[in-house]
Amino acid sequence: MITLSSAELNTWIAAFIWPLTRILGLIATAPLFGNLSIPIRVKVGLGVMLTLVIAPTIPATAGADPMSLAGLLILIQQLVIGLAMGFAMRLVFAAVEMAGEIAGLTMGFGFATFFDPQTRARSSAIAQFLALLTLMLFLALNIHLSMLATLAESFVTLPISATPPGGSIFRHIASVGGIVFSSGTQLALPIIAALLVTNIALGVLTRAAPQLNLFGIGFPITLGAGFLVIALMLPYLAQPLERLFQLGLNTVGQVANPVYMLKR
Repeated sequence: MITLSSAELNTWIAAFIWPLTRILGLIATAPLFGNLSIPIRVKVGLGVMLTLVIAPTIPATAGADPMSLAGLLILIQQLVIGLAMGFAMRLVFAAVEMAGEIAGLTMGFGFATFFDPQTRARSSAIAQFLALLTLMLFLALNIHLSMLATLAESFVTLPISATPPGGSIFRHIASVGGIVFSSGTQLALPIIAALLVTNIALGVLTRAAPQLNLFGIGFPITLGAGFLVIALMLPYLAQPLERLFQLGLNTVGQVANPVYMLKR
């Protein structure tokens, strides 16, 4: 007859629950996996499957009762680590969406908004288009697989223990958050520059021929110029987006490897 002690049972529960919490934290916030249109059952099922694959390969977990206060603190710690790893990659998509918002407002296309299921807010059509384009490139480059591989390695570089991670991890994520503004603005700069020249030309034309209706011809010309610049930009977007993805993967890896963080 097989007998199990309470200590062995707690060890088995902890070896499954704590990795599952970190994995579900990443799935909840990472692009594609954390999309609100995906049912919660699918996300939990994916997390359980990944845990069943990863849990037997990770080092021995901390010897704490998962039902105790120390076990609850470890659980919260794993959730925060997973959320931070997923949020680091989510910043890349936020930068692209910001570029789309700036471009849409500059084109006068701000009134064309759609419901964004990811943020549960209104988003411009240009931002939605660039976000979908970025998501397709995200899948084409297998960045989602690289992110899952980094997650699996994090259980070795940042093992489950009662010692909380240093605050430098979250400070680094906050500093990387600057890419939302800098990279978003850089991506939208060609459209901003082209529309600035277009508006200057319309202003000169209005001064030369005051009888022209600026509001009647300006709006379609601005929209046409904006769409033309976007069409010209598309073949060259892959390289800057690939650099942003690499930055996101590096940030995810730095969250999972505090030793590397100290060396920087």
